[in-house]
Formats: sequence, C-alpha cells, structure tokens
Amino acid sequence: MKKIMIMVAIIAIATTKITFAQSKTDVAFNQVLTAYYDVKNALATDKKDVAIEKVKVLTAKVNAVPHKDLPAAQHNVWMEQAKIIKAKAAELAAGKDIKVQRKSFEGISYAMIKTVKNIKFNSGTVYVQHCPMAKASWLNEKENIENPYYGSMMFDCGDVAETIKAK
Repeated sequence: MKKIMIMVAIIAIATTKITFAQSKTDVAFNQVLTAYYDVKNALATDKKDVAIEKVKVLTAKVNAVPHKDLPAAQHNVWMEQAKIIKAKAAELAAGKDIKVQRKSFEGISYAMIKTVKNIKFNSGTVYVQHCPMAKASWLNEKENIENPYYGSMMFDCGDVAETIKAK
C-alpha cells in the first residue's frame, strides 16, 4: 500500500510539473498574440509610430517564449515562424512609410496564423480575417473587421475567414 501511495505521489508531481511547464509556455504564446494584436490595432488606426513601438514589444515577447519544452513538431513550427516574425518585425520597425510597414505586417500575420493553428495555445477565440483588396489575412481578437492593411481608408473591409476557438 505504501508503494502504491508513493507511486501515485510521484505521478501527481510529474504531471503537475508538465502541466505547469505547458501553461507557462501557453502564457508566453498568449503574450505574443496580445503584442501582435497591438501592432495590428496600430496599423488599423494608421498609427505608424505606435506600430514601430509595438512591434519592438512583439519581438521581445517572441524571444521570451520558453519553446524548448514543446513537442518536436510544434517546436519546429515555432522556430521557423519565430524567425519569420522577427525578420518581418525588424522590417516593420525600420519602415518609415506605413505602406511598407503594412507589407511587413503581412509576413508577420501569416507566421502568426500558422503558429496559432499548429500550436493551439490561444486562451481566447481568434478570428482569421481576410481582405480581398489586399489579398492578405490577419488575426483579430474581435469578430468585427479592423483592417490593418488599409486602415481608415477601408477600416471594415474584409471578412472572417476562420474562427479558432480557445484552447
């Protein structure tokens, strides 16, 4: 009986450690998603200087993800997409023209879409939205369209292409 109780305790501790590590990773990924939304919102409201500041936060959040505990397939996806996000974030930060920033954001968006779909970490519903004029998609925390590719010119242009439910 004592051996059984010890085994149960060991299993409980091991499971808790794995769950805690995963939840810590999920928290970090959700912080990346929130930082992404901040960049999207800045571009959707034509605030190029705010977008530059917010994309720096996004890069820091990407760098802070504790990815080593991810399963191999998810780890590979993350490493590939994180590289793209950081490269496009650097382009966006260097962009003086909002059109250039929006083109860089497109690359960030496709990497984020792939990340959310493959790692499934989101704690809230995520809407994949698409603008037929820009021929580009992005993620939104709200179902209402907020187009980062045209901003105030066509703020509500687009549609919800997919809804990704919370994990």
